[in-house]
Order: sequence, then structure tokens, then C-alpha cells
Amino acid sequence: MENIIASAVSQVGDTHHEAAPRRSPPGSFVIFGGGGDLTRRLLLPAIYNLACAGLLDDGFGIVAVDRADLTDEQLRDNVRTALEDFTARRGAEAVKLREDVWDWMLPRIRYVQGDFESVQTYQAIADVTAGQNCIFYLAVAARFFGPIVDRLGEAGLVREGPDAFRRVIVEKPFGHDLQSAIALNTRLLNTLEEQQIYRIDHYLGKETVQNILALRFSNGFFEPLWNRQNIDHVQITAAETVGVEQRAKFYEGTGALRDMVPNHVMQLLAMTAMEAPISFDADAVRNEKTKVLDAIHPLAPADVVRGQYAPGTVGAKAVPGYRQEPGVDPHSLTETYVAMKFGIDNWRWAGVPFYVRTGKRLAARKTEIAIHFKSAPYALFRDTPVDKLAPNIMVIHIQPTEGVTMQFSAKIPGPSVRLGGVRMKFDYAEWFSEGPSTGYETLIYDCMIGDATLFQRADNIEAGWRAVQPVLDWGQDARSLAFYAAGSEGPEAADALLARDHRHWLKIG
Repeated sequence: MENIIASAVSQVGDTHHEAAPRRSPPGSFVIFGGGGDLTRRLLLPAIYNLACAGLLDDGFGIVAVDRADLTDEQLRDNVRTALEDFTARRGAEAVKLREDVWDWMLPRIRYVQGDFESVQTYQAIADVTAGQNCIFYLAVAARFFGPIVDRLGEAGLVREGPDAFRRVIVEKPFGHDLQSAIALNTRLLNTLEEQQIYRIDHYLGKETVQNILALRFSNGFFEPLWNRQNIDHVQITAAETVGVEQRAKFYEGTGALRDMVPNHVMQLLAMTAMEAPISFDADAVRNEKTKVLDAIHPLAPADVVRGQYAPGTVGAKAVPGYRQEPGVDPHSLTETYVAMKFGIDNWRWAGVPFYVRTGKRLAARKTEIAIHFKSAPYALFRDTPVDKLAPNIMVIHIQPTEGVTMQFSAKIPGPSVRLGGVRMKFDYAEWFSEGPSTGYETLIYDCMIGDATLFQRADNIEAGWRAVQPVLDWGQDARSLAFYAAGSEGPEAADALLARDHRHWLKIG
């Protein structure tokens, strides 16, 4: 759960320092889809950062598996280019690739060319890894998850011994509805044990998301207020300014709901609403998250708004509507925005609505959790110039900046009692020496050391899908699709969702 880059980057090689995390055990990091975009942009830079922080054992190696015809030398050239691109994007200050780290990584990069369903491919992997500890990362399309795990099992590559572990990291999407998620879990568990499966959600690699638990459970003045007696409602926002970009083929069959809510949004909701675990043991944390998701009320049609962006302006630039994007059906009913009202039927949260929204082509890029506390009684101020009290809101900022903001009332200087809303903000970047990261460093490192706390268990995945399955069962309906201008706050119907409860969304832009 610690910020491994911040705590270790200044202690490279100093594994005896009391604050330094331990090095990962030796082994091979085998990436299926080793020539793909995810590998180039995120996985390789994350591994490079771990190497910079001195967290990788000398027995560590990377094995990229893909269908392209490459040699080890050509792959290494591609890896260096990817890392140079990553270091060049770090900010205004020019940063160069660390040659000492690159020299360390270079001989540890290998390539296996082959089809993901070919027996020969897995024999080649066995030859390269030679009985070492192995982490198999499935950076591939979802249709390959089952076949790859089947072939790994048939080749004996996931058989663990007393001195060797075998783990599999599975990317999202983990199913496209409840039934397919159950089927995929069943298929994987035919070959693997649950403790070998690491279902990854990169949102949980962000420090602020991890800090939700620390914020709640390590501070005595938060947790006593974290309940239905003191909290009016919770808003969870995951907004993007980008459109469908080059993903029309994928997005047309997916939409905002499937893409974001059962995984990212549900994880944020679960960490906000869960009970305190008995420890930070992986299963203790995941037990409490699943209990929260299982307690969600079944959704009704009135609790859901589906939207789709129309032509508009984002950042002073005119952009097309979703239906005008290349590769999109001009009559598409796919939602690019969804807002939902969830209720949690337990002692802590009964009667407290959780409003969530996520969408593309909105006014700003922003992911945050806003805790709206109940108002103080107004009676004390009725004979003063104060006509209303500023709402008490705690906002946990996840991206693009990470931190926490508290909004409350304070007296405006002067002879009369007048109140103004003020804010206090904590920024991670100001308080901690945080190294540049991709968000995958913590997750990859945790898998290496066998800590599954930030990964989803089978029941957790299925509970997330179960919560939204009613919406999928209703199907796409033109009458329920609300349009919104690109660059706006979203459809008016989403505002009405809160207005009927006499509440309103915080501004995105």
C-alpha cells in the first residue's frame, strides 16, 4: 500500500534502510502482447521505474511474447525507444534515460515469437523461463484470456512448487456482463487457484485511491463521521475530455457503462463505503469490499441516465458528435455517458444515495469522490446577515491531480456575523517527493511480492457486474438516450436525477 517510488527512489540499492521496501524475488515477467501499446506506454516504463528504485532482483527478467517476427536485439531497440519516449514526457524539466539502469535491463530482455494458441509458443516460454518464478501478464484482447490460461495449464507452466510461484495478471475487461464474468472466472479457476489470479484495475494503483483507506481508518476524526447520521450523499465522478478516438470498434460494443462502472467506479464506491477490515491482509480488505457491493439495492429505470455526446466544443476546438466519429454507426444507441443513483442497504449507509457519473467529451478531465456532509442547524444564525450555510464537502481528488479538499464555513472578518465558504487543500505533490509513475508500479510490485490487496477477487468482480446487470437487461432504447453537447457538464437528465432529491452535481469544469 506504500508509495514505493517515493519511498525507494532515494534509496536505490539500500535494502537495509528501515523505510525501504524489500526487493522483489527473482523470476521472469512474461508479457503476452509484449509488442502492444499497453506494454510500450505503461508496463515497460513501470518496470523501468521499479528498476530505478532498486526494487528488482538481479535474477529478474522480461520475456515479451507476441506474433511479430522480431529478434531479441530488435525488441531491445523497441524497448529503449519506448523508455526514452516515457522519460521525455515527464514534464518541463528534461529527463534522460538512466544509462546505468538501461545497462542493467538490457541483457534481461528476451523475446518469444509465436501464436498465443500454439503449443510451440509455450514450449519456447518454458525453455526461456526454465522453472523460475513466473508472472504471466495478459496484455491482450479479452478473447485470449481463457485460451492463454488453458495453454499455460496444459504446458505445466502454472504448476507451483515449494520454491517457485506462478501468477497470472488479467487486464480488464473482465467479462461484458454478469454471465460472461462468471464464465471467465470458472474457466480460469479450472486451471489456476484463486490466489494465483491477479485481476488488475489500474485505478487502484493511484496513490489517492489507496489513501482512501488510510484517510478513513488512521484518522480518529474521520471514521466516526463516516455514516448515515452525518453524511447526506456521495458523488463519484470519472470524467474525460477525450472522445472515442480510435476505439470505435471496441466502444460500439461496450459503451460507458461496461467500460467504467463495474470495475473502476465500483472499486471507488467500495473503498469509500466498506467497513474497516480486521487488517490490511488481502482477503480481509476484499471481503469488506464485496460485502458493500452485495448490499447495493437493485436499480430501477428512474435511477439511471444514459447519454451520448453530440457535436460541441472542447478546449476551444470544435469536435464531432459520437455518431459522426469514424467507425461509429450513424444511428448508434451506445452510451458515452452514464449517471446512476445507488443505495446501499446496510447499517452504515441506509438512506444515503451514492450518485456516480462517468462519460467522454465532458467539460474537464476529472476523477474524484465528493463526500457531502449534512448541514449544521441554521437556527443559531437566523438573526444574523447569514442567509445560508456553506455546504461541508470533502473531495478526494484522484486525477489529474491527487489530493484532498475540505470545504467549510468561516467567519468573514468584520463587525457583523457573516460566513463565507472556504477550502483547505492537501496536494500529494506538495507534501511528498513523488516520482513520475504510470500507475502500474505499485500493482506490478505487489504481484511480485504476492500482495493481492489491490487486485480483485472473483466474487468482487461478479458483485460489481451484478449491481449493473439490470441496466444491461433493459437493453438500449432510443427513448432513454439523452444527448449532451461535447464539452458540457453532461445531459440535463443527469441534473434532473439529483434535482428530484433537491441536490445538484458539483461542477466538472
